[in-house]
Amino acid sequence: MALLDRIFKDDQNRGGRQTTGASLISAMSPEVAAEYQELKFRVHNRLFEYIDFSRLSQISHDRVLEDLSSLTRRILNEEDHPFTKVEREQLVVEIQNEVFGLGPLEPLLHDPTVSDILVNGPRDVFVERGGVIEPTIIEFKDDDHLLRIIEKMLSTVGRRIDELTPYADARLEDGSRVHAIIPPLALNGPTVSIRRFAADPLTHEDLIGFGTISKECALVLEGIVRSRCNVLISGGTGCGKTTMLNVMSAFIPPTERIVTIEDSAELQLKQDHVVRLETRPPNVENKGRVTQRDLVINCLRMRPDRIVIGEVRGDEALDMLQAMNTGHDGSLTTIHANSAYDAVGRIETMVAMSGLDLPRRAIQQQVASAIDVVLQLTRFSDGSRRLISLMEIQGTEGDQVVMKEIFKFRHTETDRSGRVHGDLVATGEKPKFLERFKLSGFDVSMSNFDAPALGDGI
Repeated sequence: MALLDRIFKDDQNRGGRQTTGASLISAMSPEVAAEYQELKFRVHNRLFEYIDFSRLSQISHDRVLEDLSSLTRRILNEEDHPFTKVEREQLVVEIQNEVFGLGPLEPLLHDPTVSDILVNGPRDVFVERGGVIEPTIIEFKDDDHLLRIIEKMLSTVGRRIDELTPYADARLEDGSRVHAIIPPLALNGPTVSIRRFAADPLTHEDLIGFGTISKECALVLEGIVRSRCNVLISGGTGCGKTTMLNVMSAFIPPTERIVTIEDSAELQLKQDHVVRLETRPPNVENKGRVTQRDLVINCLRMRPDRIVIGEVRGDEALDMLQAMNTGHDGSLTTIHANSAYDAVGRIETMVAMSGLDLPRRAIQQQVASAIDVVLQLTRFSDGSRRLISLMEIQGTEGDQVVMKEIFKFRHTETDRSGRVHGDLVATGEKPKFLERFKLSGFDVSMSNFDAPALGDGI
């Protein structure tokens, strides 16, 4: 306990207050659960009376946790509660999470099976496992408790949330993406969505094992990246766009300089020569904002071999197309859209938002000459994420961008358990980018593009 004298304030500041509360039981009723939360916060607040947080940086994290646990147990001994040993230790862990972590969310953040954490107010916390959303027993004490956790998450990346800016994006230390929105915009109370990513990024072998892509398509995707085709990855929320972007980025040779541009940094590129850029929101005086368009324009002066944009969503689309058309081949980005045709249409709309009075024909020509391949992903009802279409843009015809489908998902059945069955197969179309494969020295068998036999059908 010697270190406590260096970390904790003088005994004279500790007071002698003792409080009583309801006994802790294994199966808690709502009333008992409320008492438990109240007790936890009472102990938590007493810790703040004892701890001199300005001295914590002088002590190793392990010793701080050890001494914090000792003091917590001391306070619990002063409380008139018939705790079991298990209940005491659980309470100690939860208080540690309140002081050093993200409170009730900590167990979920350490659960590798959880891919999304969805907090719809202090009493409703859901998670996604294996593509399926399910409720949890996790609860916050009240709106103020949840708001305090949100503020702690945002403060780590210099973001804020208040009545003037009632929503914000951020990222956690492990790379998880956070979006928070608070009243008066959120009627259920403070709301948080956390998209988690694997500590070790998935590879194309993983996607083959999951059934997201086929072996033949994986080889073609590698050739698309190595031959410096420009790629647009399209799909809805949670369909795996960022995962696919990470997987395809892994095919970029390590000798090339990559510049990534994101609203909230979440890409997990393994190459050494990577420059990561992130947008910045305005400050309290509504100044200092840096948009994705600003970063796209700026990155062109940084001698990038490849530009990777986490998601195109506004007028930066025009500058992205210009970059793709002026020597920055091999760029990759994602977009929210329900189909490859919708994705191209959204790009056209975003270019029109740039403020330049360009005729539609000129915009379509820009899109057709800049983007080579559109990948369409979807998440099926069983939670599985699949590539359902690989389209090649082959030019314009009249007032339309011409695309040909090279691979498509063939849905065979949905079984009684709701599991979707099917295969990603070639359509038989021979893409124009095969010429680029040859020029880049990438060898791929023409059989990869053969359609299944008629007996198997498409």
